[in-house]
Amino acid sequence: MNNHNWSSRDLAVLWHPCTQMKDHEALPPIPIKRGQGVWLEDFEGNRYLDAISSWWVNLFGHGHPYIKAALKDQLETLEHVILAGFTHEPAVRLAERLIGLSPKGLSRCFYADNGSSAVEVALKMSFHFWRNAGKPEKTRFIALSNSYHGETLGALAVGDVALYKKIYEPLLLKPITVESPDCHYRESGETWADYSRRKFAEMERTLAAHATEACAVIVEPLVQCAGGMRMYDPVYLKLLREACDRHGVHLIADEIAVGFGRTGTLFACEQADIRPDFMCLSKGLTGGYLPLSCVLTTEAVYAAFYDEYARLKAFLHSHSYTGNALACRAALATLDLFEKENTLAANRLLADVMAESAAAFEDHPHVAEVRQTGMILAIELVRNKADREPYPWQERRGLRVYRHGLTRGVLLRPLGNVIYFMPPYVIAPDEIRFMADVAGEAIDIATRD
Repeated sequence: MNNHNWSSRDLAVLWHPCTQMKDHEALPPIPIKRGQGVWLEDFEGNRYLDAISSWWVNLFGHGHPYIKAALKDQLETLEHVILAGFTHEPAVRLAERLIGLSPKGLSRCFYADNGSSAVEVALKMSFHFWRNAGKPEKTRFIALSNSYHGETLGALAVGDVALYKKIYEPLLLKPITVESPDCHYRESGETWADYSRRKFAEMERTLAAHATEACAVIVEPLVQCAGGMRMYDPVYLKLLREACDRHGVHLIADEIAVGFGRTGTLFACEQADIRPDFMCLSKGLTGGYLPLSCVLTTEAVYAAFYDEYARLKAFLHSHSYTGNALACRAALATLDLFEKENTLAANRLLADVMAESAAAFEDHPHVAEVRQTGMILAIELVRNKADREPYPWQERRGLRVYRHGLTRGVLLRPLGNVIYFMPPYVIAPDEIRFMADVAGEAIDIATRD
């Protein structure tokens, strides 16, 4: 069974995510037979370095023996049970661990299945809280431009990436959009902190004007990932927390992509020393093994729903696989690895290697910026470096990068004209340098006219 056989069978029956399927006439999907560490292997023995952690989920590499052993052990006792009226050990232990690790004051854990679902939970919970609190006029959400929070309708509504959202606008609620503190647009000589502080003025004005109708502000802390890995300074989060408190508006931190060490701390909010009212977690939560998400919230939010059944204040939201035992056990094993391997300290060294390996791209005539937050590094391609004129999206320069990467054994999946590195934490320094070398070759090829 070779690659062609599996690709042909795939194209006869599957519809792939985030894909124009006609593209596969020229570039068939690559069937993967096995994974080990940072490497994926197809059915003909070709290997690909997973530079994007398989859509940002795989933290400790493919086929990790510790996580596999935990899952095998869990299979011997319980695979799943309804979490309404029942409970089980992995769900309880995971909630205890997450509450112990998260910013102080987050004391309740509500499970869901994936990142978009977690955002839906947080939006509904915030809206419902204000109704239970006697403020039904609070029905709107404030979000940042260029943000992305998922593709279910509520999550899509509070996002702002037109590629995903525009076609569905008639179906969506209407958020109040504030310009992002994206530091890509700072003035020459202006620091990230100064620019982020300056951009907060619009958020302050918006909160003052809309506090009576706003349920919550939702942000991706520090990095707007699907929006092109655009980044900002922690001071924005600190100012936002203070303003939300003053105006009586919830703060939702969507840490789905940036949580679990991606930004250099376990949770990005730690870098601003803040506690959100809702923190959404998924992706790396299970180390990339099984779908699971959760929303952490405060005792004050929990108390607003705690009442006699006849008062109809309960949060009646559910997913069939809520708190799945296998997924929770994988998440517990993932958290164990953070402790056993001193992952955050090791990541700081790997982040330095990433920075060194990509430093030369700063001088490339078609690179506007190389930016980095922890274990996320992005390289912005432009037509004109002097004025940062972007390439037209129709030219699909990023696709050229992707195709060259595959020929050299590296899985790079750019976001438009932004190439990024977001590898598993078990990547070795030599593998980082190889990844950067291939990206450099791909940039040269992609920017030729």
